[in-house]
Amino acid sequence: MPIGDILPEIAVVLSAVAILLFASFAPQRLQWIGAPLALVGLAAAAALCVAQFGETRLTFSQSWALDAASQWGRLLILGATAFTTLLAPGWFAEDRRHGEYYAMLLFSALGAMAMAGAADLLQLVMGALLSSASGYVLAAYHRDWALSVEAGMKFFLIGALANTAMVVGVVLTFGMLGSTGFAGMGGALAGGQGSPVLLVGAVLVILGLAYKLGAAPMHAWMPDVAEGAPVPSTAFLTVVPKVGAAIAFARFVSLFPEGSVAIRPLVAALALITMTLGNLAALWQEDLRRMLGWSSVSQSGYALMAVAVVGLSPHAVPALILFLFGYAASNLTAFAAVAHLRGRTARADYDGLATTRPWVAGTIILALLSLVGIPPSIGFVGKLELFLATVDGGYSWLAAAAVINTVASLFYYLRFIAPMMFAPPTRPVATLGLPTGVAVAIGSGAILILAMLAEGLLTPLMRSGFLPLG
Repeated sequence: MPIGDILPEIAVVLSAVAILLFASFAPQRLQWIGAPLALVGLAAAAALCVAQFGETRLTFSQSWALDAASQWGRLLILGATAFTTLLAPGWFAEDRRHGEYYAMLLFSALGAMAMAGAADLLQLVMGALLSSASGYVLAAYHRDWALSVEAGMKFFLIGALANTAMVVGVVLTFGMLGSTGFAGMGGALAGGQGSPVLLVGAVLVILGLAYKLGAAPMHAWMPDVAEGAPVPSTAFLTVVPKVGAAIAFARFVSLFPEGSVAIRPLVAALALITMTLGNLAALWQEDLRRMLGWSSVSQSGYALMAVAVVGLSPHAVPALILFLFGYAASNLTAFAAVAHLRGRTARADYDGLATTRPWVAGTIILALLSLVGIPPSIGFVGKLELFLATVDGGYSWLAAAAVINTVASLFYYLRFIAPMMFAPPTRPVATLGLPTGVAVAIGSGAILILAMLAEGLLTPLMRSGFLPLG
């Protein structure tokens, strides 16, 4: 059990504890110092994570995976958490318990990192529960605002059901395969073990992962959290848990040989249902944050396309990682712009924004078009790789359905883009301050720069060691 293999996670834990202790004794005027402390801890964890690149093995009694999927996933989680940290000081400036917010962010990020590196079902459950427990706090952080409390409560109730289902699924899977470790499970499944009870157990584990991913049928929390949680929490919760869950989902599905248990067709069906439901629900939304919540549901469906063909196409996991980078950059940038505009969220509030705040309007438009998959954004590259991997894995019908959904999604994004460009301004536009402005600039730059670097990212992704591990 070499401690060096989990140094990034240790750095996150120590940073979170230090911030919590500081926030407990610091006066309100100094609570903002938690933000730079969090950024330092995240930078240290990222540096330690980069130092592990190139290693491919199971460690900690085969419960922890060091491979390209976990390393890139953990790096993305750390980057997204750092980006969210930039949004918080201005948003929570008047909150007396502002400092402890950063500790909650780091603990939730730690749970997502644990999911991304999990090579054992018990490790996966631990990561999911840690991410969920701290996520409930983040969602309901505005405890005096009914909408935030409602979002946190819905998040909690659905999470209680989904996490319970996952634990029951782990028990059934362990009972049928005799192991919770992915290496042992993979060996048992390769030997032809399969039964209806095993299928039920696998489906329950998938339900738990679908909750963290924001996918059907455990998706209902996503639009409520997007609308009611503090904007920094919304940005975080719609991206970071999704990254860890998507990698864990792919790792779990990779254990099942094609034809042994009908897992991949089930995941493909969930992908189609999730993307279609998310797009249909987003069509007539009048609230930007709620629209982005339903958009996040549909994006989960696209991510499940790659999960469905894991083991069937060598491009599946690289395409998934690249798509997650594109989605994270686009979604975080969109919510950063919302935070910079002091949380304005009604569609009418964006009338004439291209006239009053042209660079912010341009950033929102760029982020939305990247979510659609319009070049030259990273969203286009990520979706293109997803479609190619899905076709290569033999699910051409799913790729065709995804193309149709992508075209349909353009409609509800344009419903918000058009008033920004062509409607007259209705009122003055105030902004939150420099930190959120910096975040908006970083996000818009990331969307374009990642697109230019996509080929350079994809080449090492294809050459790296990926799932399955054994």
